[in-house]
Amino acid sequence: MTNHEPTAGDHSALPPSSPAPDLEALLKELVLDSNDVVSFLTDVALIASSRLSSPGNRIHSGVTVMRRKRPEAVAGSDRAARALDELQNGFKDGPCLTALRNGTALLVPDLAEERRWPHYIKAAQENGVSSILAVPLNLAGEAEAVLNLYSGCSNGFSDEDISDAEAFASQAAGSLRLVLRIAQLSDARNDLAIAMQSRTVIDMAIGVIMAENRCSRDTAFQILTKASSSRNIKLRDVAAAVITSISAEKQIDTYFDE
Repeated sequence: MTNHEPTAGDHSALPPSSPAPDLEALLKELVLDSNDVVSFLTDVALIASSRLSSPGNRIHSGVTVMRRKRPEAVAGSDRAARALDELQNGFKDGPCLTALRNGTALLVPDLAEERRWPHYIKAAQENGVSSILAVPLNLAGEAEAVLNLYSGCSNGFSDEDISDAEAFASQAAGSLRLVLRIAQLSDARNDLAIAMQSRTVIDMAIGVIMAENRCSRDTAFQILTKASSSRNIKLRDVAAAVITSISAEKQIDTYFDE
């Protein structure tokens, strides 16, 4: 960690900040501006850290997402937050993962008094953490995620902080569901483009085989699939090789209306 970047135990006063913008409007803007899910979640972590931090109590924020039943530290307000998330995921248990499994917020007010997750708690303390607040993001089945908040102060989260964090997580979850759906649509579009390009290459190769062997389309397709199977090569790659063999053209472009 660089010298200018604070650790979870850094209690230095934050610089004066301007009034926080309307959260709903800010999240809507992030949905429009974010390039992908990770960049959106990074912005969410930064906003959570900024809104919940106070002079003498800097809050580090991370987001863990469950993918294929495995937790992954996806985003953080800084490297300290990412490292703390990854530390917990390495132990495969802790307050944030427990909150994620149970679907309810979980507060550890003082790690020195906590008896659950002893190995993780000890490691977190060694990294300057004294209290943790974990708030799940309700994604309505789209995915599973949790907002992880770390403080270097004992009892670093007041009742008001907890309410604010839960309200923030609720609004952020709504925006994240939209980002996930946009990402899914983008992936589907990319998959369609790849499928159309593959179809174009295969159709061109079938035409070549029909011309060279004076055979029907079905027979040409059987020749192509047999070559793919016997060589254990993808059908599209075999088709591309057929085209290259007669035209030396390696890049076949596909044109369609967007």
